[in-house]
Amino acid sequence: MNLQAFLITFREAMEAILIVGVILTYIRKIGETRWTKWVWTGVVLALAASYGVALLFQVAFTGFAAMSNQNYMRIGIMLVSTGLLTHMVLFMGKQSREYQLSVQTKVATILTAGGAANMIVHAFLVTVREGVETVFFFAAIGGGDIQAALTSWGAVLGVVLAGALGLLMFKSAKRIPLRKFFRATSLFLMLIAGGLLVQAIGIAQDMGLIGSVYETAGGRPGAVYNIAWLMPEHPNDEAHYIRDTGHRPLIGGQTGVFFHAFLGYSHNPSVEEVVAYCGYYIVLYLLLSRKKTFTAARDTGESDAAADKRTAEAT
Repeated sequence: MNLQAFLITFREAMEAILIVGVILTYIRKIGETRWTKWVWTGVVLALAASYGVALLFQVAFTGFAAMSNQNYMRIGIMLVSTGLLTHMVLFMGKQSREYQLSVQTKVATILTAGGAANMIVHAFLVTVREGVETVFFFAAIGGGDIQAALTSWGAVLGVVLAGALGLLMFKSAKRIPLRKFFRATSLFLMLIAGGLLVQAIGIAQDMGLIGSVYETAGGRPGAVYNIAWLMPEHPNDEAHYIRDTGHRPLIGGQTGVFFHAFLGYSHNPSVEEVVAYCGYYIVLYLLLSRKKTFTAARDTGESDAAADKRTAEAT
């Protein structure tokens, strides 16, 4: 959970810091520093609102646990988190000069409209979106224990590192290549999203909510393969394997727990888990490829249009 919490808070905090940093830099550039305090007011209000959402989620999880329905909420949040992470990978990875200019344009419009309330609302919405998404993700990876994920060393380290990199980017002459940064973090977020999807399916099958095309004699989902000899997904599974075979697996169950939480690893997955895991990455690859082709075609069209304009002006 610590590694997941680190990656999530690092990515979410970094994105919020980038956007807020662009706003503050632009305000300073045009000599309107009187608006700075209102930007920070919006940020503080958003952090408080995000914490309030976390408390509400924790109360809701406690209530569902008392009603023995916690797993239903876990499945729902895992699926929502998978969707949010996928959206982030597809549409939030275009942090570039164009993105910076779009933020500056929005800020310029707000300043033109005037009013401290507008600036507070803009900074609030920018930050609270990242905060609420983080709460969703923590609820998913923490199995409902949002407080544990929120106070883990991974979450704290993610925020600290994002803050340090943001300070470096806006205070130093050196610039971090944003495209490469978001491409690398998107890779890890894809792995987390695929893992959450598989875990949601596994929980639903354990609860009997969905069946399987391949079932055992007892009506339970059958395993496509079983590699408990290599790495059980839990120390309990390791103990069962040692008891049944008299041998130790090559890799212990403690390591299996980490990969299960981080990647959705299972030593004996069902057909549906394997299909969902592979299918998720195939669909994501197709969507990313389509997006890349569309972007390349658009850039080529813009270049051709600019060249035609220069030719027309020369003649």
